[in-house]
Amino acid sequence: MKKLNKLFFLLAMSASPLVALNSHAQQVVTDSTLLDRITTLEQQVADQKPGESHFMVVGLATFGFVQNKTIFTPPGGVSSSVKTNSLANADNYELSPMLLWRHGKNFLVEFEPSFDGTTLGVNWANISYFAAPGLIIHAGYFVVPFGIYSKRLAAGWIDKVATDPAGFDLPGSDFGVGVSGGLPLGSMKWSYDVSLTNGLQLLPDGELQGAGVADNNNNKTVSGRLSLLPLSNSSLEIGVSALHGGVADVGSGYNNANVTMYGADINFVKTIDPLLINIKGQYNRINVNKQNYASPTDSSLYSFNNKTSSFFGQLSVRPIGLDQPILKNFELAYRYITYTTPSNSAWGQNYHESDFGLDYWLSWRTVLKLSYERTHALSTANSAIGGSTGVTDVNSIYLQFSIEF
Repeated sequence: MKKLNKLFFLLAMSASPLVALNSHAQQVVTDSTLLDRITTLEQQVADQKPGESHFMVVGLATFGFVQNKTIFTPPGGVSSSVKTNSLANADNYELSPMLLWRHGKNFLVEFEPSFDGTTLGVNWANISYFAAPGLIIHAGYFVVPFGIYSKRLAAGWIDKVATDPAGFDLPGSDFGVGVSGGLPLGSMKWSYDVSLTNGLQLLPDGELQGAGVADNNNNKTVSGRLSLLPLSNSSLEIGVSALHGGVADVGSGYNNANVTMYGADINFVKTIDPLLINIKGQYNRINVNKQNYASPTDSSLYSFNNKTSSFFGQLSVRPIGLDQPILKNFELAYRYITYTTPSNSAWGQNYHESDFGLDYWLSWRTVLKLSYERTHALSTANSAIGGSTGVTDVNSIYLQFSIEF
């Protein structure tokens, strides 16, 4: 402030002042424009105090090429195949800048729009209040705390292969409030993330989707994840998740339909010289209580056991301990996925997927990925209500560039 006062004095004296002297004092008369400029500068200095406010733009971008070969075999029929390729699709193109505003020491505003090549949407629009050590209160539009993939691994520069695992799109993002944080537990650590949101909506065929900004019923959905880091170096994390809420539209014929989800996940990252070992996995289970659905082919009612399960396990290794600057930037990855949807529904299937990846890290947040994906889906759908039957095999090659900024 002393330097600032000196600056103001020098500016005032350099503005061609008219000096009038008398026997008692010296009076300095300055240009009024200069005084206005000094007043504005004083206000800016008072408003912009270090640590009080901050604006930052981060985010991610991905771009890639995909080539697919799809082979469909109907029951007792002859197989047919189709080949396609594209320079961008939902798995290989995304631009998502995240705008961060920090207000004071306790408030953070996050907003992340996203363009996937066809639509402009929003991934994140949330306000957080850092109430105390280990306690964050937030509200807005955010990723529901369930498992680790959607909230922590889905970004292109974090994921080791080019695509998202099938069966992990729910519960997705939702509108609501939540609390999160973590605290030490002796030599261990634990964390929690709990939310109250609008929840999911049951569709006429028994599938689920997000209810959106306007809740479809008077029930709210409770979800949360608890995790434990049992090792002092935090290399291992074990988590459990749960969700419960009503899913029926107001006035619908469904008998108090509700969904219960539960899951478990693991995250292990450790350097065993010269390799960096990275293991991740998650299991989900979705249960919708028994309902009667209207057949789209006639007026009859049908029912099925509406339970869905999904699992992925992933292993990647990177030789970061090698002296060769090129070789240590490569990473090998493998991921296996199973996804089982309800048999006798219109969308029942037993799905299996194997992914192989070779990544080259240009920097810690910039990666070029070559992935090969092989999927096998056996339909268990009910053909009487319009379900498609048969076996679908897809072989895909992805070349993807991802960067975090």
